[in-house]
This record gives sequence, C-alpha cells and structure tokens, in this order.
Amino acid sequence: MEQFVVSARKYRPQTFKDVVGQQAITNTLLNAIETNHLAQALLFTGPRGVGKTTCARILARKINQPGYDDPNEDFAFNVFELDAASNNSVDDIRNLIDQVRIPPQTGQYKVYIIDEVHMLSTAAFNAFLKTLEEPPKHAIFILATTEKHKIIPTILSRCQIFDFKRITVNDAKEHLAEVARSQGVQFEDDALHIIAQKADGAMRDALSIFDRVVSYCGTNLTRQAVTENLNVLDFETYVAMTNLILAHDIPQILVAYHHVLAKGFDGHHFIVGLASHFRDLMVCKNPATLALLEAGEQAQMLYKEQAEKCESDFLLKAIALANECDLKYKTSQNQRLLVELTLMQLCSISFDGEKKKLTS
Repeated sequence: MEQFVVSARKYRPQTFKDVVGQQAITNTLLNAIETNHLAQALLFTGPRGVGKTTCARILARKINQPGYDDPNEDFAFNVFELDAASNNSVDDIRNLIDQVRIPPQTGQYKVYIIDEVHMLSTAAFNAFLKTLEEPPKHAIFILATTEKHKIIPTILSRCQIFDFKRITVNDAKEHLAEVARSQGVQFEDDALHIIAQKADGAMRDALSIFDRVVSYCGTNLTRQAVTENLNVLDFETYVAMTNLILAHDIPQILVAYHHVLAKGFDGHHFIVGLASHFRDLMVCKNPATLALLEAGEQAQMLYKEQAEKCESDFLLKAIALANECDLKYKTSQNQRLLVELTLMQLCSISFDGEKKKLTS
C-alpha cells in the first residue's frame, strides 16, 4: 500500500509563482535576486501556515541555481534548517557560527533557515548579533517567526523584514479548488468556502481540513457533508433564524436555539455568528459594499434575497443587540438566558428600528 502524503506536503510550492497570496513578497524577493540586491539577513514574520518556511526554501534553491543545468537540484547540502524552539541555547548558536565560516562545497551560498527564532534565549540572541551583522559573503540567514514582538530590537535592526499576510478566503478557496481537481474530487463552491473560512488565513490548515473532509465524504465534497464533519453552523441556520426574527416568532426561535445547543454548539459561537450574519446582510444592501461579502455562490444568492427583506435601521439595531450579547456573554451567570433574551429582543424589533411591545 502506497504511503499517504498529506496535501500540505504534497502541494508545497516549489517556485515563487506557486506561493498563494504573498505576491508582493515573492515579487520583491525575485527582483532582489535578479538585481543582486538581496540582503544577507532576512526576517520572515506572519501568522502560521502562510508560507514563511516555504519561501525560505524556495529562496535558498533559487540563489544557488545560476550555473547549474539541473532545474530540480534542491541544494540540500547548502540549506541548513535550525528549529530555535528546541535549539535555543548559546551553545547551539556558537555551533552554528562555527559552521558559517566554512564556504559551501557546491553552489554559491549556504543558507541558514532559523525557524521560530523568537524562542532563542536572550544570551543566544546576543551571541548571534555580530555574525548576523557581518556574515561571510557566502552565508545568508533567513529567520522565521510568528511573534516578531518577542525578538530583541538589535536583531530586528540587522534584518530586512518581510511581513507575510493572512491568506484571504478567496485565495485559499481557489487553491483548494486546484488541489481538488488534481485529486479528481467533485466539489461544491460553498463547501470549499467553508473550509477556507475555517482555516482562518492559514493555507496549511486549509489543506489539513481538506484532507480530513475528503476522508469523510470521498470524492464528492458537498456543503452539508463539510458542515457535518467540521461541526460548524452554516449560513442556512442563520438565514432560518433571521426569517424567524423577521416574522417576530418568539416561540419558534427559542425552539430553534434549543436545537442549536442540542447539536453541541456553544452559545457564544452562535451569537458571534449571528452578528456576522447581520453584518453580511448589511453589506448586501449596497452594491458598493458587496465586495466585502465573503461567501460562496449559493450563499450569496440567499444573502441578497434576505437582505431585500431587511431595512437598514433594523439591521443596525440587530447588530448592536447581538454585539452587546457577545460582550456580556463571558461574565454572565446564566449564559443561555442571556442569548434567549437577545433573541426575544431581536424578534421584538419592528422594521422602522423601534421595538414592538412583547405580546403574550
């Protein structure tokens, strides 16, 4: 049986063009290589799973390629990866400094990739300062971290800093669609959209979730299967809730909320999602803000349909009530009652933004 390789490794970008959502950084690095303006100390910073280590490996390969015929040569002997989380002492850095002095056997550069560099001790940072400021001409240091604020200023001042951004939902969705096609997986647009949202800006997380969902539902990725597997409240739940609010149906909305809790969802997660749903309806009201709606094709149609039924004043009041509930949730002694009260207040808003009188 052939060993399974997770998608995050199988589809790890091999060139700068393949890197998702970091075009400004990859273009800068390519131009720096071509014009021979590449700094000897670089700091890649940003959230997890956005391509920091991947870009460092591609850069290491790219700068050693001139003069080599084989485009697939990976220059493994020129690239040294150090995990600062487990090699964070002064002795580890001194060993590194001793290695740096020796020139490479093949290629032009030795590239040192230090991952999670913020984990180095203060003494290790200080031991590293002189070498980082004046490295040998054959050495390039690439430091990667998720927590730039933990790195001492004297290190930061010696590095050229590249801030990696979170990957947008649309970029993640498009990349997932390419991966799905290459694996022969049929998919619904909304299904990939939910995975991309759940990943929260990290491409590695999106691919890990994709693998998990494909294991669950095989070669046909449906929105329903994805929401079941990931245990997320999808937009249809909020659309149904909003319809009950618009109908001022207090008994039914309490029953619907009970079903949400019975499925194991957290009340706080629910109310935050409801506030986001009202916000999405608000951005659907105006063509100018429609681009702010991050949703799949089917979801967009439902949002537009429901937005037409809602007045702007109603939505503003609804967002304020849901947001107030969100702020009070953690300190509340009776959290379920707090959400139920908010839902009853939402049902009691008339379309002109004024509260209706509660009817028994």
